[in-house]
Amino acid sequence: MQRGGGRLPKARFSATVYVFAVLMLFSFSLLLLSTRSFILNFKDMGLSVFSGVRGGVYELSSLFSRTVLSVRELADLRKEHAELLQRLSRYEELERSNAEINQENNRLREQLGFTRTIRYRHISAEIIGRDPDNLFSALVINKGRHSGVANNMTVIAWQNGTQALVGKVIHAGAFESLIMPLYDVSSLIASRFAVSRYDGIVEGQGGPDTALLMRFIQKRARDEINIGDIVVSSGMGGVVPPGINIGRVSGVNYREYEISMEAELEPAIDFSRLEYVFVIEAVSLETSESVTPELTDG
Repeated sequence: MQRGGGRLPKARFSATVYVFAVLMLFSFSLLLLSTRSFILNFKDMGLSVFSGVRGGVYELSSLFSRTVLSVRELADLRKEHAELLQRLSRYEELERSNAEINQENNRLREQLGFTRTIRYRHISAEIIGRDPDNLFSALVINKGRHSGVANNMTVIAWQNGTQALVGKVIHAGAFESLIMPLYDVSSLIASRFAVSRYDGIVEGQGGPDTALLMRFIQKRARDEINIGDIVVSSGMGGVVPPGINIGRVSGVNYREYEISMEAELEPAIDFSRLEYVFVIEAVSLETSESVTPELTDG
């Protein structure tokens, strides 16, 4: 009985200790949960976690937005760059056009000033091409019988401040005409030296870059002819008016056994730059005004 009575208090003691420990742990837990600092720490921890997540999401969304915006801006910049290039190209074209227009105005102003000094009935014209059957000789102008142009009329031009002979009309159409230039092999122009006044005949040699040839010059003129002397039309024959510049002496051919001499001439006209011409008659305005009306620049 004593042994049995000694075991019961020990078992109760163990149960009591176990219950006490559980109660203490529960009380301590309640105490922790009831304190403000724990709650605040829990909130702070939650806020920290959610703030990190929120910050990551924000950075990711910001990166995506910036990427989309950058792509859009790049597309806009490319479009603006293309538009600026087109605008620059238009400006360059306008600048070139303005420069060409200014040059054209200067040339026309120069030609207009020249028309006021011409003493003959004249028709202004523009070279628009070459004869398709004679590519290296005949020139085509944009005026014909409708404007008063006729066969055998003389054609002159104003170039580098000089009035010079171009050739003559060999076929006048209704609205276009064909001109035989000085350098054509069929061209023959009665001419003379502007200073010494010796006469001769100027012939073409087939090309605009070849020298003209003045033939049938009297031998005694050899001591009075110098390189650079000017040769003009003599007016003999009544086709080409007198005093129109033909060219300058670039060489002299003299042979003892021949009865005449020859001179090579550099044409006064640069045919490669010829644009505008004037068709004239061998009749002075002063002598024709009382008989026929003056032709206009039509």
